[in-house]
Amino acid sequence: MAVTRRDILKNKALSAAATSVLRIIPAQAAEYAHAMIAEEKNAAAGIYVPKFFSPPEYKTLQALCNAIIPADDRAGGAVEAGAPEFIDLLTSENAEYQRILGGGLIWLDAECAERFGATYMQSSEAQKKEILDLIAYEKNAKLYPGVSQAVGFFAMLRNLTCDGYFTSKIGIKDLQYMGNEFLAEFTGCPALPEA
Repeated sequence: MAVTRRDILKNKALSAAATSVLRIIPAQAAEYAHAMIAEEKNAAAGIYVPKFFSPPEYKTLQALCNAIIPADDRAGGAVEAGAPEFIDLLTSENAEYQRILGGGLIWLDAECAERFGATYMQSSEAQKKEILDLIAYEKNAKLYPGVSQAVGFFAMLRNLTCDGYFTSKIGIKDLQYMGNEFLAEFTGCPALPEA
């Protein structure tokens, strides 16, 4: 059985569970954000209206969240879990997030336009992969100093996507988290999947 990106992210989330699954915000804040989004969607026939990002930026945000945690045969992905809504709501209330994420999306479209003659969303799948491969690895910030802020943007986006996903109902189910339950006997950790 091959180890997937979701397995790696899940493993990181589980290993961080001793302190928090979250990388950026407290668990109570994440729970509150998900509740606010659900309440808004219930009142608006299931539709979420972005608070900070413009409609084209929000579509790019959804595509990036989907690239970070896509749906698979076991669970829905970041988009189905509401990570883009989660990120937008948090960003609407935080000037630093606005600067980093808003600036990152502007950089992404400008860099794609310079390299490919199209915005990120208009670029081909191969072109999208090329640009994400450039900003997804911290080592590239040192190799290509011109992309260091974009690497920081993508790292923050990846952390927020994981926070939004793993605190959602879909993400918690994917983690197979059962809550704090009393165990009469500890049978040990489950075996890791074979690589």
